[in-house]
This record gives sequence, C-alpha cells and structure tokens, in this order.
Amino acid sequence: MSQVSFTAEQIAAHLGGEVFGDGSVPLTGFAAANNAKTGDLTFAEKPVYLAAAEQSAATAILVSSNLASQKVLIRVPNPRIAMARVLPLFFPPERFGSGIHPTAVVDSTANIDQTAYIGSHCTIGAGVKIGARSVLLGGNHVGSDCQIGEECCLYPNVVVYANAHIGHRVVIHAGSVIGSDGYGYVLDEGRHRKMLQVGNVVIHDDVEVGANVAIDRGTLGSTVIGEGTKIDNLIQIAHNVVIGRHCIIVSQAGIAGSTVLGDYCLVGAQAGIAGHLKLGNQAMVGATSPVMRDVPDGGKVLGGLPAVPEKEAKRQMIAVAQLPELLRRVRALEKEVEQLKELGARS
Repeated sequence: MSQVSFTAEQIAAHLGGEVFGDGSVPLTGFAAANNAKTGDLTFAEKPVYLAAAEQSAATAILVSSNLASQKVLIRVPNPRIAMARVLPLFFPPERFGSGIHPTAVVDSTANIDQTAYIGSHCTIGAGVKIGARSVLLGGNHVGSDCQIGEECCLYPNVVVYANAHIGHRVVIHAGSVIGSDGYGYVLDEGRHRKMLQVGNVVIHDDVEVGANVAIDRGTLGSTVIGEGTKIDNLIQIAHNVVIGRHCIIVSQAGIAGSTVLGDYCLVGAQAGIAGHLKLGNQAMVGATSPVMRDVPDGGKVLGGLPAVPEKEAKRQMIAVAQLPELLRRVRALEKEVEQLKELGARS
C-alpha cells in the first residue's frame, strides 16, 4: 500500500477542527501513542491520555477543545468520532476491479452489474441480482433470486440462502450465514416434524454483520434487519425477528423467534432474548441478561434470572454484597437472645 500524506491543516479541514501549531506539518499515518512514530497522528480524548501522547514520537495529536500541548494539536469536539472519520484517510479500503473470476460459477440468468467483482470459487444462483461496485471476495454462495444492492461487501465464505434481499452498502464478514432455516418443529405422533421455513431475510441499507453470524429466514414472512444496525460476531438471530434501525447487537447474543426490537436498541454480549417479545425504542439489555418479558421504550434491564429493570438489579447486587455483614449481625443478635434466655431462666 502506498503511503498517504496530509497536512495537519488538511486533516483539520476534513474534520471541521482547528489546528494549534504548525498546520503545514505532513502526517503520514495514525497510531496509538505507544506505537506512534514521527509523521503519525495520535489522539487523546481525555487529559489522562495526553501525557502519553506528548511523550510519544507522534507529530500531532487529535484532542478535545479543552486540552493544550507543545505538539501540534488538531482540536475537535469529539476526538473519538474524529478518529473514526479520519482513519479511512490513512487506511483506505482495498479496491477491487470489476469482473468475474474464472473459477466462479454464475447462472446464466443472474444479473450482475458490470462494475461488481465476483471472486474465486463463488456460486451465483438463478435470478440473482448484484448491484454496482459490490464485491464477493471468494467462496461465497448466493442462492437463487437473491438481491444484493450497490457497494456491498461479502467477505470469504459468506453463504446467502435463496430469496434474501440485501440493501446498499451492507458488509457481511467471513463465515456468516444469511437465510438458513429457522428452528421450527412440531411434535407429531411422538416425533418432531419440521415446520418448513419458506420466508426470507431482508437486510436494509448500511448494515454490518460480523463473522460467523446466523440470521434465519422467516417461517412465512421475513426476518428483518433495520437500516444502520451493527451486528457483532457469533450472534444468532432467529426466524421472523424484526430488528429496528441503528441497533447495536454485541457478541454471542441470541434473539429467539418473532421478537421485535425497536430503533436504537442495545443488546449486550451473551444476552439471551426469548421469543415473541417486544423491546421498545432505545431499550438496553445488559451483558449476559436473560430477557423473558417485554421492555418498554427507553427501558434498561440487567442480569437476573430473568433480567429485571436496571435499578432493581442494582439494588439486588448491593443487597448480595451486604449479605456477609448481615449474617454476622444476625449471628451476634442470636447469641444475645440466647444469653437473655439464659438470664431469664436463672431468675
């Protein structure tokens, strides 16, 4: 990758920030303070991190508006947001040409935009549509009648079952499976009879799906992932789940069938959400929390068996921490009672 270079003034203009010091200094990379070298831009979002940044070899520091230093500073309202915006300048995404690798197998009825890239050993089924500048990196299977929008990226070994609809600018990381059968069975004459899963998966624009995620197809309708939602690695989303816009689902969480999440929900790591529930807009589920009932708009649940409202959970935690002292006091009181009984018996 060729080295890029920007002046501090150019970076500040890109971020809507302000330079303090020599705005003409060239910046050729971005690094944490402990790894920074001359030419690098680093960041310090809090005063406690500024000392490390100042002692580093970095040429300039991205800081909030209330910090000062002898180094060149680029002051911005929120250094972490600025970092997210500036990283693509120094680490631009890999670009792929257009075309279809000779080892790919593409059905004659598939409609692939001429600017898209289909990598090695991909299989593209009948009636598939793939939009402009989308990239399948290799080993991908896309089932019949799937639609993939513009500027999507499917990392190696992503599998998309038939009839899935994927919007624009969707990223799906390696090993994920979109549209596998939902887990549906009925007990019939002593045996588990499979309930056919004939729905599909709909993923809206600007969604990112982590590695080794399973999103099941709907039994009859659709499993839906809303616009801008970000799904971490190793997550199970069951049939007919509907996830709203701009939600955050953290690693190893599981959401059972037909549950509905509103917009801007946050589900912590290893949380388990039972089926047929409704989580309101901006609901928050703490890590490892088993959720067995609805959560209202803005509600927060944490821990417990099942999860309970956040304030109640914290009261329970405090009470558990106080148990050893409470037991000591109870034993002391029991001893005093016994002594009083003995005195009463003697009198």
